[in-house]
Amino acid sequence: MPISDVSQVVTALPDPVLLVGPDERIVARNGRAEQLFGTDITGWHYVTALRQPALLDTIEATLADGGRRNTRFLSRDGNRDTAWDVSVAGIVLDTGHHVLVAFADRSAVEEAGQMRRDFVANVSHELRTPLTALLGFIETLRGSAREDAAARDRFLGIMEQEAGRMHRLVEDLLSLSRVEDEERLRPTAPVDLVEVIREAVTVLGPMARDQGLELRLELPDAPRVIPGDSGQLYQVVSNLVENAIKYGGSGGSVDLALTGPVRETALQCDGVTLSVTDRGEGIAAHHIARLTERFYRIDTHRSRQVGGTGLGLAIVKHIVSRHRGRLRIDSTPGQGSTFAVLLPAE
Repeated sequence: MPISDVSQVVTALPDPVLLVGPDERIVARNGRAEQLFGTDITGWHYVTALRQPALLDTIEATLADGGRRNTRFLSRDGNRDTAWDVSVAGIVLDTGHHVLVAFADRSAVEEAGQMRRDFVANVSHELRTPLTALLGFIETLRGSAREDAAARDRFLGIMEQEAGRMHRLVEDLLSLSRVEDEERLRPTAPVDLVEVIREAVTVLGPMARDQGLELRLELPDAPRVIPGDSGQLYQVVSNLVENAIKYGGSGGSVDLALTGPVRETALQCDGVTLSVTDRGEGIAAHHIARLTERFYRIDTHRSRQVGGTGLGLAIVKHIVSRHRGRLRIDSTPGQGSTFAVLLPAE
């Protein structure tokens, strides 16, 4: 086979591909390979171009016997580590024995695996503390505190709190799982968002009063009906308002506003905007991008004290995504925060 034909095939392939000649120099590469290595490495000795020992050993062995082998190649794309499966195979051309080196990007699979491992580690960590406390109190109640009524009542109260914490975590995990399963299916049932907001405020009103906060509403008089899932939209409103109550300071107010419909460029259609504003401590800019990550907390101790699971905003993000909406967070330290949800009105 003429090398010119192979070079044309290499150029047309969508993944990075190199062709190493009998003289151990790279005789052909495609554009994706040039992107991967950051420069045109045609004519370079493969040792100089590739450098990683596992890949070099694989190419050397294939140059010697023409066999087919697989290995891995690690690289970096900006701030992101990348991982590649590499197929190395010998081919015979009119100019002699060559080696074809093809790269397949495995970065997304590697990242998904790491996310699963991190998720399991986070869940285990969140459950370990209350479980350890429960086991310790049970052991104490069976032993030294068996006949101590005051200690028994105090321990049972703490055990109830820890069990409640585990219950909330499990409920949020199940909720997150359900939302992720349904995320690709956009809900289409008509939902009056004004009614959903009023229902959530009615339920959370006592919590706000206990914190010395007033829930102030700025809602249209007429219904605002949008396509959606009423239960999930209630979760969005409830989670955002509950967070504002828990972290928004005391002695002030939490403001809820619903505006629109107006044309929203971000949605490419008419949309409504639900905003929840508190007057708390605010959030530093470097935290905002990570707030919707699972188990991400600005203040871990405070979050656990107020009963947070670290999953509320992750649930909100996925519900908003399922509704083809947008979540925007605006905050200034010392001045409070606004969480705005843009939802298509059609």
